Amino acid sequence: MEATSTETEILRVLEDDAQASYAEIADRADVSKPTVRKYIRKMEDEGVIVGYSADIDPKKLSETSIALVGLDVSSERYVDATRALRDLSEVESLYTSSGDHTLIAEVRASDGDALGDIISETLVSVDGVTAAHPSFLQEKLK
Repeated sequence: MEATSTETEILRVLEDDAQASYAEIADRADVSKPTVRKYIRKMEDEGVIVGYSADIDPKKLSETSIALVGLDVSSERYVDATRALRDLSEVESLYTSSGDHTLIAEVRASDGDALGDIISETLVSVDGVTAAHPSFLQEKLK
């Protein structure tokens, strides 16, 4: 789907503030509320908008530790490993990557020790995962 300028503007507002009301989006995108409603429904139906989320500053969460984990996955086990990782409740988000690692997983736990256990015991035990390279998030800067 090629986004129209109206769709692009609505998406820009939503990326800036996923909690923006239709009225606020309409005002910032310079369109009517019914237009916002129509475009958002269309983009949700087409899978352009797949969800809404909140940005979290991990430093503010005294009881939550977050890591982005680069996962190396053997090519012959990629599909099964990806399915297994997607099914793990400990994996908050999972992304394909064209960088140093095959997949990037966002993992959250109550503290650093629990996070380490998830990585060393759960993620690397998935058939096809050959290595896990965690980066523990400390402070959100933007």
